Amino acid sequence: MEKDEKDFTLDSPSTRGQAYRPLAERMRPRYIKEVLGQPHLLGKGCLLPNLIRENRVSNIILAGPPGSGKTTLASVIANEGKCKLLKVNAVTSNAAELRDTLKLVRYYGSTNCFLFVDELHRFNKAQQDLLLPDVESGDVRLIGATTHNPRYYIIDPLLSRCQLLSLEPIPTSVIENALQSALQDDERGLGSRGCHAGNEIIEHIALVAEGDLRKGYNFLETIVEALPEKSEITEEQVTGFCRERNIRYDRDEDEHYNTASAFIKSMRGNDPDAAIYWLAKMLAGGEDPRFIARRLVIFASEDVGLADSRALLMADATFRACETIGQPECELNLAHVTLFLATCPKSNSATLAIGKAKQTIKENPVQSVPNSIQDRHGRNKKHRDLQNEGYLYSHDFPENISGQEYLEKPLNLYNPKNSGAESAIVERLNKWKKLRESKKI
Repeated sequence: MEKDEKDFTLDSPSTRGQAYRPLAERMRPRYIKEVLGQPHLLGKGCLLPNLIRENRVSNIILAGPPGSGKTTLASVIANEGKCKLLKVNAVTSNAAELRDTLKLVRYYGSTNCFLFVDELHRFNKAQQDLLLPDVESGDVRLIGATTHNPRYYIIDPLLSRCQLLSLEPIPTSVIENALQSALQDDERGLGSRGCHAGNEIIEHIALVAEGDLRKGYNFLETIVEALPEKSEITEEQVTGFCRERNIRYDRDEDEHYNTASAFIKSMRGNDPDAAIYWLAKMLAGGEDPRFIARRLVIFASEDVGLADSRALLMADATFRACETIGQPECELNLAHVTLFLATCPKSNSATLAIGKAKQTIKENPVQSVPNSIQDRHGRNKKHRDLQNEGYLYSHDFPENISGQEYLEKPLNLYNPKNSGAESAIVERLNKWKKLRESKKI
């Protein structure tokens, strides 16, 4: 075998070199002073930095979006306290591996070791239950990390034993400073490449990162590695690379519900610009247009209601368009009805009325149907004296007001609002009320 061939066999030292480490990993902070963002946790006057330095951090769960520094903060906590950090990823781990790791943590002792469980929400209830005895006794100090809402995905017994710390997306200005440092750092960053970028270029990359510092590092590293050394990064290069960037939007997860909530509340608050923006985000994130259309149908009755009854017709038509036409054309229908609903007068009187009626039925004896308005046909006919029922046929009276009562005990459940078309309903009901009262005299 030739020498060159020997150099590249699987067992040769040349193939067992140090693994490639991404820029985000190389630039990961090692001490509290290097941690970026999260001033509400690590800023002046906060208690957490003192607990970290004195190795008195107890069980904590770090919740926050990707790239906000959860793994970084766990590493800093262990490093500052001169402790080991035994890592378990809930995506790839199982109950057997978790038991083995717990044994190892107990071996080192909780004062000298932390158990870090990444993607903690991926553990099922039984796996999370495995953590409880050691966390309860203090034999294990747990640091859990999750991108999901812990109150939905972490069992209550574990939450009650841990301090929940919420991390925020990294501000754009902080990401800009971090990218500039990485571009100039010769030891851990990209300084050896000698590339340069203007403030506008760095700002563009930071904006595209959307609060995710790791994403910003990845963008910068890919662009710099693709260019010759000592190159100037241009706007065209950044735009071309980031054209197909991913929108942070996980269907059926927190971002899904948060965006849908923002969409509905923007329409309810009469802000068409915000509503159409959130619609565009949902569509860009791959949301099922039928889900959006269903929300529009609900909104049409819940929030527009009698103020403009055309809303329900348009929302229903849009739902059918999403089913029969599909994307991308049905996006026009969604945009059409979103703007219509956002600019409609609003009334939730139907929502309040049905809620009040259900509450009345729940809290009071159910009223019987008055004899005068019971069914006059079918099987009931032969058992009743129709001559003495006393039903007054409404069409025989002006304005269809006979003065007859339709409840044993009158109730006030529907309270119309002076909004849009419902203003006319207010006038009609007031007129009918006076006419009904006059019939009773």
